[in-house]
Amino acid sequence: MSQNVAEIIVDTLADAGARRCYGVVGDTINHFTDAIRRSDLEWVHVRHEEVGGFAAGGEAYITRELALCAGTCGPGSLHFVNGLYESHRSNAPVVFIASQVATAESGVGFPQDVDQKPIYEQYSVFCETLTNPDQARRMTALAAQAALAENGVAVIIVPGDLFTQTPSKDLPWRARRFNPIVRPSAEEFVPAVEQLNRGGKISIYAGFGCENAREEVLALADKLKAPVAWTSRAKDFIEPDNAFEVGMTGVFGLAGGYHAVAECDTLILLGCSFAWSQFYPDSATIIQVDIDPQQIGKRHPVDIGLVGSVRDTCAALTAVIDPHEDSRWLEHCRKLYHEALASAAHESKDDNLIHPQELTLAINDLAPGDAIFTADGGSPMVWMSRHIRTNGRRRTLTSLVHGTMANAYPQAIGIKKALPDRQVIAMCGDGGLSMLMGDLLTLKQENLALKIVVYNNNSLGFVELEQKVEGLLDAYTDLDETNFAKLGEAIGIRGWRVEQDHELPGAITEWLAHDGPAILDVKVNRMELVMPPKIEAGQVLSTALYSGKAVLNGRMSEVVDLVKTNFLK
Repeated sequence: MSQNVAEIIVDTLADAGARRCYGVVGDTINHFTDAIRRSDLEWVHVRHEEVGGFAAGGEAYITRELALCAGTCGPGSLHFVNGLYESHRSNAPVVFIASQVATAESGVGFPQDVDQKPIYEQYSVFCETLTNPDQARRMTALAAQAALAENGVAVIIVPGDLFTQTPSKDLPWRARRFNPIVRPSAEEFVPAVEQLNRGGKISIYAGFGCENAREEVLALADKLKAPVAWTSRAKDFIEPDNAFEVGMTGVFGLAGGYHAVAECDTLILLGCSFAWSQFYPDSATIIQVDIDPQQIGKRHPVDIGLVGSVRDTCAALTAVIDPHEDSRWLEHCRKLYHEALASAAHESKDDNLIHPQELTLAINDLAPGDAIFTADGGSPMVWMSRHIRTNGRRRTLTSLVHGTMANAYPQAIGIKKALPDRQVIAMCGDGGLSMLMGDLLTLKQENLALKIVVYNNNSLGFVELEQKVEGLLDAYTDLDETNFAKLGEAIGIRGWRVEQDHELPGAITEWLAHDGPAILDVKVNRMELVMPPKIEAGQVLSTALYSGKAVLNGRMSEVVDLVKTNFLK
């Protein structure tokens, strides 16, 4: 019996490795969801389509397998935009089936008709409209292949009436996977080899492009005796068991990573696209390796560019450069890094004051060795990046390139669906959680044993920090006191509320052990600043300007708390 378009799309995506599809059912995708019902794919019914986009991206990012989402025409599909934009920018292989009004009604102002292609093609590796049933299997295979090959979102726009149509011919198109060797020519290596053989203080800055190149990066570091700093997105595969690790630079970083990047003689950028130019060295020779030629010199001028995969290019470099024996630069950066780690692990002096770092370190110590962590954009992603230690089995995910709010627990939904036997912990801000709070009902309905911790400081904390550092009086960042533990209990999710320091270890232990979805709502210190590894004079002056304005506005106690929390430790 011939398959219709809906069945062909489902069959082709399942053959490409997809296991589930996230979305909200409705008119123009009813025949598509019915095809899923009769297949081996799982439909995950979220309450808001944005959550579906985040969840598909979370699953795809962690598993590196294809994940799906599908939306109805017009508003249904548009609700996916932010979740899918985040998934695309985090390099998650996702296929989105964006249904459209019937072909006869397209372009004439029919209700819910939206010209979707110019919207979706901004953040996709593939975006095409299905116009004929004979295209169905071919188009779907190409979309899946593009998503997997380029690690991004692929979009197929399908008019609702095409789902029930049957093609006149159905050739066996299918998605393919590739793992090519990509490296520069021998001649292109010469300037890099000559520079590295000069010696001096050489540092490596590793990015997401090192995902499948851990051993090659560390072998290069060993031969050069080079400290290895990393971007936040490289944490999972560069940090664990790394004798050359010095942490991150930038606002999220610590002293070791900052000095390794800023004060070296030669900096090797490996598959990274770190955007903040003020943290690059002023006078070092910069060598950049990236598989995408358009990334070379994009963020900062470079002296030598090498186009190739980090894995293959590092292996080739290691084979031909001279070994370095002087490890003083490496040891200096390592010393700074470990001193910064030790100073971050301070304890609260007041039982009524819980530092967010303290909460994160406690979760780090008590969570399983193979736990997976997600974090909301804002301060939770800083605490996760700094204080959750990876070990080769743990994984982390947050919104680092897109920088959105409300991503943590929606991404964790997809991860937990894909890996039900792993502990999945979503580190949420009270602002982020409240933005997409409705899908807590999805946790209950799907009985997902996801663990949510709320860094509850009654504010949009990172925005408040930005305002203070710019010398502004913080405004419009207040959030009313909310007991998220009681809110969870009201919908059938177990909740814990912690307001005193001594309650923390016991509550975390019970929360992690609970057999089902659970919320740990922790009252953390609102005055805690995210302190960068180097404080610029302008930041000090701006913060002082904020303090003066706060005093003049009758907020002297806040200034005292700010100073005590961040500068008198």
